[in-house]
Amino acid sequence: MAKALFGHVVAPAELRVAEENAVLRARVRRLERELEQLRAERDAAIAHELLAYAGEKAEPALA
Repeated sequence: MAKALFGHVVAPAELRVAEENAVLRARVRRLERELEQLRAERDAAIAHELLAYAGEKAEPALA
């Protein structure tokens, strides 16, 4: 009857796995944000380098 009132009782091993899963998901989100930031920095550096190569005579590309 107590189980019916309180719902499914989770075993301690299941709680540990769920907690580890939450920690790993949070770490993946942090790493994905870091990767996105690093890619943006890389793209900006490449664009800056390309503009430096072009110098003063750079013209916009025609689409």
